[in-house]
Amino acid sequence: MAAAALLAAGCAGTGGVPTTDVTATLPLPAPDAPGDEAHSPQADEAPPAGPLAGLTVVIDPGHNGGNADAPEEINRQVPAGPGTKSCDTVGAETAEGYPEHEFTWDLSQRVRDRLEAEGARVVLTRQDDTGVGPCVNERAEIGNDAGADAAISLHADGAPAGYRGFHVIAPGEVAGYTEDIVEPSMRLAEDVRDRFAELSGQPPAGYAGEDGIDVRTDLGGLNMSTVPKVFLEVGNMGDPTDAGHLADEAWRDRAAAGVAAGVADYLRRE
Repeated sequence: MAAAALLAAGCAGTGGVPTTDVTATLPLPAPDAPGDEAHSPQADEAPPAGPLAGLTVVIDPGHNGGNADAPEEINRQVPAGPGTKSCDTVGAETAEGYPEHEFTWDLSQRVRDRLEAEGARVVLTRQDDTGVGPCVNERAEIGNDAGADAAISLHADGAPAGYRGFHVIAPGEVAGYTEDIVEPSMRLAEDVRDRFAELSGQPPAGYAGEDGIDVRTDLGGLNMSTVPKVFLEVGNMGDPTDAGHLADEAWRDRAAAGVAAGVADYLRRE
């Protein structure tokens, strides 16, 4: 019951403990460092042939670098399923000032590069880390319009120090919205959980969900999705150990390997 009472706020309404707003043992080959420019959905070059050829993945880097300077825009109410929610939020940051939006932008590019190397078409919901939004309903719409075979939203939580680990958020059933995606989304959540834990070394969170998966019905980014979709809270920015991992480039490569492997496992089986 104590843990349940803590789950009131967190990164962008994605769960966690109330706040003011992941040590791997498997060496993995690192891909090229991500560039500063996102790959457009209309990129001229065709993805290489590979086991994921013909499949589309949408990666949603949580938040955006311009959100803090646009309170009126990100606070406006947008469709979020049965009700409304704020367009977006600023996100969390570590005690050293490393912001969630910068972390998710970097991690998303690393995941993109790995999936594209396997032949997938990858669409990012934002093209830089300096803009505002998109709003949560627009992020879902990008995945829907792309006809994504899988979509994943990447975040880092903002719980207090002492609460460690990752958790994958899967959509619960919301009448009129999520019935068709609940089962495939849970399969995606389980694959991401298993491979992320294996390749990143990050433990499942002890403060949110159970066995690394949290089912929720209050997130617009899930409720408005018509394609299989999950959120991944990679770690807790408020905890010094997790924060150290998130800020470490080598660890981010291992984290990206885990995310990409989980998504790829799901796609190959589906």
